[in-house]
Amino acid sequence: MIKRKRRIVERAYLWVVLLLPLINFTLSAQRVPTPKEHWGFNIGDDYCLTNYRDSEQYFKKLAENSPRVKMVDIGETEEGRRQYMLIVSSPENLANLEEYRTISQTMARAEIDQEEALNLSREGKAVVWIDGGIHSTETVSIHQLIETAYQLASREDRETLEILDKVVVLLVHANPDGHELVGDLYMANPVPEKRTWTPLPKMYHKYVGHDNNRDFFMFAMKETENMVHIMFHDWIPQIVYNHHQSGSLKGIVLAGAPYRDPFNYVFDPLLVTSIDAVGAAMQNRLNREGKPGYTQRDGSPFSAWYNGGLRTSCYFHNIIGILTEIIGHPSGHEVSLVKERLVPKSITPNPVLPRIVASTKIGLQDSTTFSGK
Repeated sequence: MIKRKRRIVERAYLWVVLLLPLINFTLSAQRVPTPKEHWGFNIGDDYCLTNYRDSEQYFKKLAENSPRVKMVDIGETEEGRRQYMLIVSSPENLANLEEYRTISQTMARAEIDQEEALNLSREGKAVVWIDGGIHSTETVSIHQLIETAYQLASREDRETLEILDKVVVLLVHANPDGHELVGDLYMANPVPEKRTWTPLPKMYHKYVGHDNNRDFFMFAMKETENMVHIMFHDWIPQIVYNHHQSGSLKGIVLAGAPYRDPFNYVFDPLLVTSIDAVGAAMQNRLNREGKPGYTQRDGSPFSAWYNGGLRTSCYFHNIIGILTEIIGHPSGHEVSLVKERLVPKSITPNPVLPRIVASTKIGLQDSTTFSGK
């Protein structure tokens, strides 16, 4: 049982890390509409944010124009909008989705013998969930989702095609209502350079605001129920990647796995070491691309102890849950001077120098490196 679990897990975290240096490659000549053609600006441009209604239309365009993209309505939000998931893979895989979904379910439920599990691990595809936008003022989160969708739908380089062949990617919008609120409010000023954060007139989730990420043990909100039905019933992915943006971490670009102690003691050791392995591979990818500023373990406050979040509730289903917190702001963000972080050490092997970061681009580049490679 452990060997078959390890096989599918190793396949999954290999592909989530490969799942994209999407920013710097030549784009496909295929006529998938670019974000700039749709919005009039590139994702990550200074002083520019999207809203949900335009994102919904863009997702529909991707599904209509790319044979790699299937758009799925997963339910209604608390304010009555439709919540969507994009399933992205090769056209051949999309034609056999039900087969791969059944294999993923069967493997996760562990009610088969080792020989059958081994055969299924060879026949199936790694299933990787990537969400964005659960905390709507953390704007890098939703914009990496849009950019990742476009890159996977359009690129023709060898690595992307291999990913599409080996992986079924589930791209999930986690909070449509908040996206609409925050995007519209920020973009209300017609002069881009004068756009800035203003106090929200209401919470970016109708009932629970920022605590929508504390609802994954109760499923009280419609959006939560929509998502957990995909995570724990319909697909049961091997990896769930939950994107966030940091407002408090200083002297770094992002924080991620491996996380600080403690983790919940009931977890299988293979789950814990798999989380660490994914985090190590993600960090290696950034270092290879010359992108400094990743911190881990005691370099951040994040652990695997709390049980009620989107990525931590996954652990009780033996799903590798990954959270990253990254810098970024549409009006600019400062990487502050923290002298303790300037010397390389185990928690931050590749420190970043203090600087002013224009808009969300640096956060977007690192986020899409993780989401699409």
